[in-house]
Amino acid sequence: MLNPNLEEIQLTKEEYERYSRHLILPEVGLEGQKRLKAASVLCIGTGGLGSPLLLYLAAAGIGRIGIVDFDIVDSSNLQRQVIHATSWVGKPKIQSAKTRILEINPYCQVDLYETRLTSENALDIIKPYDIVVDGTDNFPTRYLVNDACVILGKPNVYGSILRFEGQASVFNYEDGPNYRDLFPEPPPPGMVPSCAEGGVLGILPGIIGLIQATETVKIILGKGTTLSGRLLLYNALDMTFRELKLRPNPVRPVIEKLVDYEQFCGITQAKEQEAKRLMEIQEMTVQELKQLLDSGTKDFVLVDVRNPNEYEIAKIPGAVLVPLPDIEQGSGVETVKQLLNGHRLIAHCKMGGRSAKALGILKESGIEGINVKGGITAWSREIDPSVPEY
Repeated sequence: MLNPNLEEIQLTKEEYERYSRHLILPEVGLEGQKRLKAASVLCIGTGGLGSPLLLYLAAAGIGRIGIVDFDIVDSSNLQRQVIHATSWVGKPKIQSAKTRILEINPYCQVDLYETRLTSENALDIIKPYDIVVDGTDNFPTRYLVNDACVILGKPNVYGSILRFEGQASVFNYEDGPNYRDLFPEPPPPGMVPSCAEGGVLGILPGIIGLIQATETVKIILGKGTTLSGRLLLYNALDMTFRELKLRPNPVRPVIEKLVDYEQFCGITQAKEQEAKRLMEIQEMTVQELKQLLDSGTKDFVLVDVRNPNEYEIAKIPGAVLVPLPDIEQGSGVETVKQLLNGHRLIAHCKMGGRSAKALGILKESGIEGINVKGGITAWSREIDPSVPEY
């Protein structure tokens, strides 16, 4: 429970009217609203989770909100990142978020950190704030946020989303567990797809983000039972909530300093291996592929290794679908062998990564191939703009 000096906090006449529905709640009242105004909350990220929680924290009357983000608004964000608008596409998310927050509540102080959170700057950025809300979407940053909060003694309000499922908890609060008690070791790189790879229901981050906002307000007010020691699991397709108990691990390592989290999560090693693998795979540009298709030659087979639903969205003329999961399981390798029948293999995916992985697997089976650099995204941007980009 936070303990500000409430005698120094005053509400204006307009604030009394603005927060009237809070003030008449016995659990909030004038003291609670002053606590909200005195509180400072740092949000890491203004994406799917950060968007709704920032909107509602601002509306609730949090006095100081810090935002860490270095990305720009993309049109593909707008399906779920509701703090941003079409007019902000191509502009910094952090500026878009501040503008929207101040439109909702001009009484908020909004601090901007337009930078990537790193081991070098995390402690300095987090230190001035009472609570940290983690709206990130990758394991290195989650471990970084967790460890910084442990070192500084800050509550860490956690959320995560993918496809139709989400989870939320409160870490490092009142001697409760931290993120490392849930995930002592990070999963191997690539095992858990990102939202860009696996997709996400646009409504889902709204639900999880608002749970994070609710937990943040409860911590500030010192009311109710938080998710500390509990992991809340939500399935949108089934419309079910489940709960798992979490306890601190008595033998977990003591966190005394921040480390290289890219290396800790195996990202650095995976990038090196990927770069080495790409060096061993021949590539062609989309312009070269276009010339080959226009030439009318029949000495090659163009294989698309994306998922079937992606193939329905957009396709390169003449491409045959053999999804990467089938290649990984072995059945796709046999399919490719039958398709080739002595012809050359050219493979593509959305941006070139999955097709490079597929070609690496096929190479182990004695099948050499050429990767289309940039995949169908490059084809849409540089060859045929009528092909939808997703």
